Amino acid sequence: MTTRETPGLRDGLPIREWYTAEERPKPVRDRFLKLEKLLELGVAPYAYAFDPSHDLASALALYDAEARDDEAGPRVRVAGRLESLRDMGKSAFAHLGDRSGRLQVYFRNNDLDDTARELRKLLDLGDWIGVEGEMFRTRTGEVTVRVEGLTLLAKSMRPLPLGKTEITPEGDTIVHSGFADVESRYRQRYADLAVNPDVREVFVTRARIVSTLRRKLDAEGYLEVETPILQPLYGGAFARPFTTHHHTLDRTLYLRIADELYLKRLIVGQLDRVYEISKNFRNEGIDRTHNPEFTMLELYRAFADYRTMMDTAEELVTEAATAVTGGLEIPYAGHTVDLSRPWRRIAFFDAIENFAGFDARSADTEELRSKVLAAGRSDAADLGRTKLLDVIFSEWVEPELMNPTIVFDYPIEMSPLAKPKRGDEELAERFEVIVAGTELVNAFSELNDPIDQWERFSEQTSARAAGDEEAQGLDEDYVRALEYGLPPTGGLGLGIDRLVMLLTDRSTIREVILYPILRDDEFA
Repeated sequence: MTTRETPGLRDGLPIREWYTAEERPKPVRDRFLKLEKLLELGVAPYAYAFDPSHDLASALALYDAEARDDEAGPRVRVAGRLESLRDMGKSAFAHLGDRSGRLQVYFRNNDLDDTARELRKLLDLGDWIGVEGEMFRTRTGEVTVRVEGLTLLAKSMRPLPLGKTEITPEGDTIVHSGFADVESRYRQRYADLAVNPDVREVFVTRARIVSTLRRKLDAEGYLEVETPILQPLYGGAFARPFTTHHHTLDRTLYLRIADELYLKRLIVGQLDRVYEISKNFRNEGIDRTHNPEFTMLELYRAFADYRTMMDTAEELVTEAATAVTGGLEIPYAGHTVDLSRPWRRIAFFDAIENFAGFDARSADTEELRSKVLAAGRSDAADLGRTKLLDVIFSEWVEPELMNPTIVFDYPIEMSPLAKPKRGDEELAERFEVIVAGTELVNAFSELNDPIDQWERFSEQTSARAAGDEEAQGLDEDYVRALEYGLPPTGGLGLGIDRLVMLLTDRSTIREVILYPILRDDEFA
């Protein structure tokens, strides 16, 4: 057994003195004093375990199944965070909350032993407690646990940013957050989840979306695999990587920007349908739809092409939507998005002509540049034809596409990993799905000609040498894999974060990532 001879310092003070210093908010000081009283009573403020018989929602359902209003209900043992407390002296009503829901509990001094009575007086909102007792229905009709046994599971030393709690006429509980700063919610996600049931629901929905996608692909014979996050050479997308150094090997490694090239190697190895739900990392800007760390579903299917992938994209998104919303008409950003199949399909250059009003395919680079300058892009002089086309599509086409639209047949120079279009080698067999003005899916008929792939990589290497930091490098091992033979293959990437945004009506990616990347912040 060891002892701590030197107390830890916090802001220059021993930790126990830190809690009672005058600069601490009064609620923090008061909670520490209650902690001291608990210790004097012999009550452990941080339990080792508790064995509930039910979660809170299951307990409610059990009462409805087993009890009549004129009878005592079943006996339960439940646990949760103390979300409300109405003390009336010799008795009190409170609400516990857990992931499943909310349940009222009733404390009456006559039902408690001496220690439990004293413990009840020292409870604060935010404390975790376990209770045991029979269930009953109050005169107002609310199912409640009459507490006979009370256990403190964890003392909350910092008040949660609770706002006003409202019970709707339908019985739904709405908690209005006490966070004054939205960014604080992302920085303190633990508190955000604790006080905002709707935020918890977003992440429950996210898990259901991922499970639905996984079940569908497993049922269709796809094999879930894992590919390297640390890579000696990054590729599979236009992006700058995060770079690190492995000391033992004395070599530079990169966090993956995509898992495409590794997955297609597996198709070469005769794993004919593979997928991965993976974290990717791109050293790029942060905005409404971009976070440096994000989640992608990538899948590859031998003997398929991009038209097969169009059907696959429709199936994946509509099944996920049905699973979590119950339908295909969903609210998003004040609009109704109709995900019903079949989705609209339009060629890349036709889309530009429709929405930007000119023939971009026949336009020369200077004409494209003048168009981009007119859109207010001051960097237009530094952009090549490929980047100019990308900007034009982003500025004029994407914002007009609310319902899901498959935009296909991109310029070949924008698609270094896609096969040339049959009958028109200036185009690539590639499509993107645009929904609510945002790219959701990117897919190809995968390039499987090793000579063509080498030449494309070489062009990318030249672009990099000319200053394009997002151009792809030359992956000789990947070309070697193609030389062994990649069968005709369709590939697809689906942005999980953006799909969750769409299906939960969230306007920024930070709302659907538990721990988004934020600027530095001083701990308080």
